[in-house]
Amino acid sequence: MPKLTFPVRDYGLLRQMKRGTILANGCEIEFPHFDNILVAARQMVREGTFDICEMPTTTYIAAKAYNKPLIALPTPITRNFHHQAIHVDTRTGITDPRDFEGQTVGVVRGYTVTTGVWARAVLSEEYNVDLDNIKWAATDDEHVAEFEPPDTVDLSFRGRDMNEMFENREIVGAVGTVVNPPDYVKPLLPDPKNAGFKAFETTGLYPINHSVVVHLDTLNKFPDLPEQLFAALTASKKEYLDNLDESADASNEDKLTTTLRDAVGGDPFPYGVEKNRQALETLCRQADMQHITKNLYSIEDLVAESTLNLEG
Repeated sequence: MPKLTFPVRDYGLLRQMKRGTILANGCEIEFPHFDNILVAARQMVREGTFDICEMPTTTYIAAKAYNKPLIALPTPITRNFHHQAIHVDTRTGITDPRDFEGQTVGVVRGYTVTTGVWARAVLSEEYNVDLDNIKWAATDDEHVAEFEPPDTVDLSFRGRDMNEMFENREIVGAVGTVVNPPDYVKPLLPDPKNAGFKAFETTGLYPINHSVVVHLDTLNKFPDLPEQLFAALTASKKEYLDNLDESADASNEDKLTTTLRDAVGGDPFPYGVEKNRQALETLCRQADMQHITKNLYSIEDLVAESTLNLEG
């Protein structure tokens, strides 16, 4: 029986699959453990280590731009709103997002980190901020080793501590998940959590973060693997959502899932191209606008052809 490797976090969505999955084509899925799934994603884009892998979606798009042998499924397994990922040093007096223009803004980890990409998308699409008129201080390298950042990215900040950069007033704000920020570092947007929900009500845009990718060598060996995986992921998701724990002592994941379900008024993890078209097209557009890719990708460029018309 062929065994395929699939590193992925211990999501409720994947709980049924992780109990033991043998696909209809006879392949058995194994789930190697990683304390940090980004290590696995990094290995996948750099070395092609696994058959299947959880991957930040912008990492995947950047990987495609450098001809990495990967293809995605339209099955986003993490998503959220990112208004809360825009931070400001309140000592600067900045309250208007456009006041970031002409300034240096920190980036948690690499420039292509998906949360940072979505945060910059909020700035550009909702607040008309000129992203090219900001110096982006990325604090880590990129998962895709070959990636060449645009001139607006300052690589001299790599390896630096974000809070130290704030303390030294080297940056006026930051995008990404800032850990234990100083008291004077606050979300730039008022009530950012509800701002994300209101943006969804207005635009219908529901951002995606991590997706599932398949190595093309594995696809060539098992051409029906994308459809088989799609079906298994859909069944596993259904079991999780049907038994979602909404009690007071529910896990943080369950609570976030419930919050997202209530915010979007339905399935918080819809699968399929059509249910994710707006998010995928927006991310492709932003990857082009933010100079992560040199060409504007279409969904058909990024998603396994056999899954284009599937829904789950």
